[in-house]
Formats: sequence, structure tokens, C-alpha cells
Amino acid sequence: MKVSVKHGLLLGLIGALSAGVLIFGSQAEQLAPAVTYSTLSGARIEQTALKGKVVLVNFWATSCTGCMKEMPKLVQTHHKFAARGYETVAVAMSYDRPDYVQTYTNTNKLPFKVALDLDGSIAQRFGEVKLTPTTFLIDKRGRIVQRFLGEPDFNTLEKLIEQKLAESV
Repeated sequence: MKVSVKHGLLLGLIGALSAGVLIFGSQAEQLAPAVTYSTLSGARIEQTALKGKVVLVNFWATSCTGCMKEMPKLVQTHHKFAARGYETVAVAMSYDRPDYVQTYTNTNKLPFKVALDLDGSIAQRFGEVKLTPTTFLIDKRGRIVQRFLGEPDFNTLEKLIEQKLAESV
């Protein structure tokens, strides 16, 4: 069978995409990285200390219009589930000025933990996060169950949170 260059490129692209799907799919089974969050209040929180909770880790920046659009929905989601063992950690990207993050957090009365990733190491440990918003949902066992690039579909996200909160550890 003779394969043209065009078809060869297409087959190569299909193979690469399939490999990407497999890599992405296997990420869902990975443990969340053992990072330490430094919050605006000065607290240090180990990711491993959050086991037993369903945790949403959101990488964002005050200069990101998509992040600003989704933030009120993150607040609503946090309020809806916080009493049931749900935690939100909003990680400000390394290029975001800490004073901007503090001002936004105070002005909007963010009810969850806001951390600074001053050296970019947290974003790096979560798979080289470069685009915002990027969000990870972590189950009670500390496994990444979903990664959202861009604003999540909040109906889908809330159903997944409900499911993970119902699971035993």
C-alpha cells in the first residue's frame, strides 16, 4: 500500500493526538504534587495535608480576563460545598504582582485560600501550567481527577464535585 506524504502526515498527527489523549488520561490517575502553598495571610499549607477533602486548585492572574470572569463562579462553588469537605486554593501566577493579588482578594472578599507562586514552582509541579485559568480537581485520596484549561463548565464541575464528595476515602 502506497501512502502519500499528505496521508503520512495525517496518520502521524492522529498518532500524536492519540498519544496526547493517553497522556492526558493517565494524568487523571496521578497524585497531586506534594507542594506547599504560601497564602496571602502567611500560612503554609501542604497539599498532602488536604487529603480527605475534595480540593480545587485554580491557577489564575489578576491580568487574566477569563480568570476575572470565572472568579465569582469559583466563589459560589466554594460557598456551595465548603461545609461538606471541599477546599479551594487559588494560586496566583508568578508574574502577578502580590499587591494586585492582595487588593483583588480583599476587594472581592475571596472566601478561600489564595496563594502566591512567587517562583513558579507550584505551576511547574502541576505540569508546567502556563495558561490561565487552569484548574485541577483533586479527590479525597489526593489524586487529580480532572484538569480544566480555561473556564470550566460549572454544571459539569459541580456534578463532579458532588460525586467526589460522596466517595469514601
